[in-house]
Amino acid sequence: MKVLGIDPGFDRLGIAVVEGDPSKPRLVWSTCVEPEKGDAHARLARVHAEITHAIERFIPDIVALETLFFSTNKKTALRVAEARGAILAAIGAHGARVAEYSPAAVKIAVTGDGRADKAAIARMVPKLVALAPGKHRDDELDAIAVAVCGLANGKIPNCS
Repeated sequence: MKVLGIDPGFDRLGIAVVEGDPSKPRLVWSTCVEPEKGDAHARLARVHAEITHAIERFIPDIVALETLFFSTNKKTALRVAEARGAILAAIGAHGARVAEYSPAAVKIAVTGDGRADKAAIARMVPKLVALAPGKHRDDELDAIAVAVCGLANGKIPNCS
């Protein structure tokens, strides 16, 4: 099974593709997209275009998307919600199967602890999949974690 994992964001968007057996996932591709600062509509168009490109390039069996984590910063939450809308529109336009996972579900799938921090995710992801040499942004690692969660739960259409 091939899973496209997405860590949604307005400033930074993590995207990753993993495939194979859930006990031994293989990273196919990953990136962190940073839309240029400026008009919101242009940034959201870039988010939509990047997801469209990833779906068309990799033809995933399922798209795993992290649900919105509500923080005290309402402006940030609103922007991420807008980005999720652009992402869901791209997924829907391609008729792709989508599964949404809460941040806690992703953390459990990767670390075994639903309250793990970003550092724990960053430590565990390279133990689960072989990463290309170089620096990887947190958003890219989070997208890999979401994809791994989707691979582990691929038979479940929606979970949180």
